[in-house]
Order: sequence, then structure tokens, then C-alpha cells
Amino acid sequence: MPVLINAKIDALLEATSRSFYPTLKYLPKKIRGQIGLLYLLARVADTIADSKHGETEELLRLLREYNDVAQGRSSDLPDFSDIADIQENENEAELLRNVQDVVNGLEVYSEADRERMLECLDVIVGGQILDLERFGPANEGESISALADNAEMDDYTYRVAGCVGVFWTKMTLAHIISLTHEKEEEFFMKGIRFGKALQMINILRDIPEDLRFGRCYIPAEALARHDLKPEDLLDAGNIDSFRPLYDEYLEITNDHLDAAVEYIKMLPETQFRLKASCMLPVLIGQRTVTLLREGNILDSKDKIKVTRDEIKSYAKKLLRALIIPGGVKRLLEKNKDTGSKE
Repeated sequence: MPVLINAKIDALLEATSRSFYPTLKYLPKKIRGQIGLLYLLARVADTIADSKHGETEELLRLLREYNDVAQGRSSDLPDFSDIADIQENENEAELLRNVQDVVNGLEVYSEADRERMLECLDVIVGGQILDLERFGPANEGESISALADNAEMDDYTYRVAGCVGVFWTKMTLAHIISLTHEKEEEFFMKGIRFGKALQMINILRDIPEDLRFGRCYIPAEALARHDLKPEDLLDAGNIDSFRPLYDEYLEITNDHLDAAVEYIKMLPETQFRLKASCMLPVLIGQRTVTLLREGNILDSKDKIKVTRDEIKSYAKKLLRALIIPGGVKRLLEKNKDTGSKE
């Protein structure tokens, strides 16, 4: 792939984005760098918030001060060396050691694009701050806290991913395509649901790991309807009791993925790169939902994820689909989760 921003930032991006980087290479050049840089800016916030050690107040301070520097409200970047040293993932540690370079990447772009990136980052950081205030740091072996209800869950998925759908849509409309005002509103709503779909998949896939660190994103109110508590999800033997509720959330995810498919259909046929960049995460998401439906998500030893080989296979399939009339629609329909209500 050609240089996005500069060699150093590009290397950080490739190292920290296993599933996103393949999507990035399909994006039109006009928006590829901005979307890649937003990913890194958000990944910094995510890495701070998910640090496995540290006091809540310290992590909140680092998050707020980082965002202040990114937003241009301050020039005093905090020292991330302590939390960089405790990262289990060396690529994330390296990212924290190079935050200033990532922030400096904003200077490459126009004021309008910087505003779009920073608006989205502000929402994401706000979501991470809420997360830390709600759950505290990700300390293993602590008591488990859960989201209260489905409204909190929906709000969380917007703050950490739905807002990215808004950003992606704004970049697309600013640089690539134009739509009528009425169609723009529809495009934005579907873009939000596109982002929410991907975050719902993260929530439903990462239950065992989140529980291990005291976080339950399955709402307590919904669990109580099924006579379950967050702690019950630590026992893989409770899958039969949990399955009906889990399937409800898989259906919500499928509905969001359907909106993502409609989002793709709104893109002009001539926008091959843009369609490809949107299709890959949807194909991977559809496949992940199928795997989640078939497996026992409460069994922490049974890690459910789409393999690199499958991702490469999808990349080949989508390129073929883009050049065959009706190929996009057929591929997305064929790949859809077969266990859904339809």
C-alpha cells in the first residue's frame, strides 16, 4: 500500500490493526489517510482505557490530557511510559511510546478534515471515560459490574463505534460522493448502525475476557429476565440458560448488519474501492455472527474468531463480486448468518 501519512505512523497502524488494515487498503486515496489516522488516535485512547493496571483516576487523567492535546486545547502530552511498560501487547506499548507522532499526523490534513477526526475522537474518548467511571480499570479477579439496561448498551455502542460510522459517512460525502438531503439522512442513520454492528460483535465475542477483568457488557436487567447474574456467565455450563438472551443480541447485531448492507447498496456502482472497504468488515462480521451462534461463547478456551485465511478468502471473493453484475448483493446475501430469524 502507498504511504498513508508517513512510514512511522503507517507501521504503527499496520501493527495494531489486524482486521482493520486490510479494509484500509481498499479505501479511496482521498480519505484513506484520515480514516487510518482516526483509527490510531482512537486506538491510543482504547489502549489507555484498557490498561490492566493502574488506578481509575490516573487512567482518567491520562485519557483527558491526551484528548486535550489532540484537540489542541493543550500542548502538554502526558508521560505514557509507565502504562506502556505494563502492556501485554508490544505493538500497543510501542503505540503509547509514539503518541506525539500520531497526534502530529493531524497536521497533514485540512482544517475541515481535522475537525471531523477530532469530533469523532471526542465522542470515543467520552465513551472510554464513561467506561472507566462505570467499571474502573481492567483488573483481573475483581468483582464484576454490568451495564444497567439495553439503553446503556446502545449508547455505549454509539460512543465507541456508531460515531465512527458518522465520521466515515462525513468523509465519504465531503470527498467522494454526493446525495440529496433526504438520502444523506438515511445514509448517516445506516452508517451509525454499521458501526454499532461491529461493536456488538466485539461485545458478544469478548464476553469471557471482559468478565475476567470485571466488565460485563450484557445488561444486568436483561440477564435478570433470564434469572441470570453477570457472575453466572463465568460458568460455561450456563450456556443453555444464556443462549436465548445471547441469540436476542445476535439478532440485534444481524439487524444492524442488514443496515450496513443497505449502506453499501447506497454507494454508486462506480465506487469500487469504497464498496470494497465497506464490504470486507461486513463479510467478516457476518461470518463471526455465524461462528458465535454455533459455539459456546462462555467457554474461554474456545476462542471464536475469523482466521486470517478466511479474511484473505473474503478479499478475493469481494473483488470478484465487484466486477460481476449483481455480485455484491449475492455475496452479502449468501454470507449472511444462516441461523437468523430469516
